[in-house]
Amino acid sequence: MIPGLDGLRAIAILLVFFLHADYVYIGWVGVQLFFVLSGFLITDILLRMKESESGRDFFKKFYGRRFLRIFPLYYFYLALMLVVAALFIEADYRANYMELFQKQAPYAFVYVYNLFNASAAYTGESRLIGHLWSLSTEEQFYIFWPLVLFLAPKKHLKKLFLAAALFGPLFRLGVTALFRYASPSFLYDNMGVVIYVLPFSQVDAFALGALITQLNFPKAKQQFFILLALLPVIGLAVQVHSTGGLDTISAFGFLFPLKYDLQQVWGYFYLNYLFALLIQLVVREKMFLRPLDTRVMRYIGKISYGLYVYHYAVIWFVSRIRDFGITEPTAKPLTLLLSAALTFLLAHLSYKYFEKPILDLKDRYFPTGNNKKATG
Repeated sequence: MIPGLDGLRAIAILLVFFLHADYVYIGWVGVQLFFVLSGFLITDILLRMKESESGRDFFKKFYGRRFLRIFPLYYFYLALMLVVAALFIEADYRANYMELFQKQAPYAFVYVYNLFNASAAYTGESRLIGHLWSLSTEEQFYIFWPLVLFLAPKKHLKKLFLAAALFGPLFRLGVTALFRYASPSFLYDNMGVVIYVLPFSQVDAFALGALITQLNFPKAKQQFFILLALLPVIGLAVQVHSTGGLDTISAFGFLFPLKYDLQQVWGYFYLNYLFALLIQLVVREKMFLRPLDTRVMRYIGKISYGLYVYHYAVIWFVSRIRDFGITEPTAKPLTLLLSAALTFLLAHLSYKYFEKPILDLKDRYFPTGNNKKATG
């Protein structure tokens, strides 16, 4: 296990949780951190497997291990939510909301929920399933990335990753131009959402993570702290220029989804590059290990997949305490506390009694020659 990476996973899921609990609006960047981390870890694993496995075993073992890590919990959660939705509809409680979930669930089952989000058929988010778009994006990355790395000569990897990192902003610029000059009727009418969820829009996040395996970013420490300090300055300046105000200060000017002053083109790259620098500092220069490698942070990172899968629905269900007349000044912090406790309990039990026994099968059925178990 690479020290500090579970701590980074913990930061990512905590950011997302506090976003969805309606407290920290910059929290959506936790998903970007997850993407950059995935790019680094999966690329590192694949390159090591390429050196130790034959072509057939390379793909069989990678996809077998990914299957055991991702699919069981994912499909268990979807099946559970389908049962819950049916019970709520039968009880005539929030029936319309549950029917919305039922209509959208088939797209999640085949890992194209992000593409559905970008289509004109998308009419709004269900909090039982809305967060799963990012898992669709990751799964699409897992489909093509092993083939790319298997076929690419080692000497060209750096150029390949750099090209992919540049393609992301160019793709987002192309979609921006499409909306401004063509008004595509086949896409959802919110340009910011469409750009964010399309898989090629996130390719620079994965590529910058992958690039860490091939080079050291120069003066990473200085770059990281400068870009971190400038992030709210640049973001809030853009916000004032584009909206004329400073509402939602905790977004630091990176209002989700990015769409002002071409922020949707350069803003994601800024964040992805910042996180790539952070990962390099943790992995190569051993910075921030003391706070990241505490027992609590390591455990939150270890169960972060379960925390991510369960948290959005838990927050929605707990927030229904407002239906019992609890006023907002009390309901909001109470929702946060109850949701945090229930999500952590669910993720803990899920990991201990469901995920871990399945994960233990990875080395039994799909052993690899150079497995560091970095991805969990």
